[in-house]
Amino acid sequence: MDKSSDPSHRLELRIGLVCAITAHTMWGLFPIYWRQIDGADSMELVSHRIVWSFVTLGLILPVLLARGWWGGFAALGYQLRQAAVWRTYVIAALMIAINWLAFIWAVNNDRVLEASLGYYINPLLNVLLGVLVLGERLDRGQWIAVALAAIGVSVMAIGSGGLPWVSVAMATSFAMYGLVKKRASLPVLLGLMLEVTVLFLPAAIYLGYRVSQGVSTLQVGTATEATLILGAGVITVAPLAFFAAAVQRVDLSLMGILQYIGPTLQFIVGAFLFEETLDPSRKLGFVFVWAGLATFLLASQLRRRRANLVAEAS
Repeated sequence: MDKSSDPSHRLELRIGLVCAITAHTMWGLFPIYWRQIDGADSMELVSHRIVWSFVTLGLILPVLLARGWWGGFAALGYQLRQAAVWRTYVIAALMIAINWLAFIWAVNNDRVLEASLGYYINPLLNVLLGVLVLGERLDRGQWIAVALAAIGVSVMAIGSGGLPWVSVAMATSFAMYGLVKKRASLPVLLGLMLEVTVLFLPAAIYLGYRVSQGVSTLQVGTATEATLILGAGVITVAPLAFFAAAVQRVDLSLMGILQYIGPTLQFIVGAFLFEETLDPSRKLGFVFVWAGLATFLLASQLRRRRANLVAEAS
């Protein structure tokens, strides 16, 4: 029987699509959440995000592991005894910390459009890193896509008198994060737990310093800000959980398209809700980047079809 006509398969696909759309929608609307915490600087917000993610996962994961998820505690213990696992996740932790800090700084400094740009160019930077680091090869269409994105960033740099460093920092750190995670052996949530474990001590020390100075948002902020800070762990873990559920049910090609929901929502939030400046050079730059993404998706789809035809013929 054709798998696509199987009712249980269709149900799993629908569940996967809902989970994927939910995850990317949450990521896309993150700027609204973090913007509500006016009293905290970027470093404090990132530190809270790390600490409360650690607490949230520390409460959830032991229950799941005790029930046999991911092979249980025995499988996790085996992984944690491998030095290579720790090397991978220490580097991943540093990359995700840079990404979170750049993103929250962008939100706090009216640069949501630049954050959106960072996530738009990230997939193309992933491809370029694959060429430079992993020796992968691109076809002509994919090279054109990378070139169009580079032109878009250059147009914005020239128009604004400087490189959009927030976009570059976010795209580069997340691309490096993805490259490192190619060698990762842990499931998504267990991997995040290891990353925030690596970052927990410096984050906790910084928050302790803020408390000792009497300037912590938990001390001087409003009740709403305190509630949002305490929810930082849940708001970080939830979309990752939805994403993990989605990748088990949805084809990677479709996931590749759905990933643009997030930066598109961030663009809408930055341009229309927060009313950030969208001058001619920035508009033209985004047009080039979007053209690059469209070219990339089309070239990747054609490449995939050719590969399938070759596989069927053999």
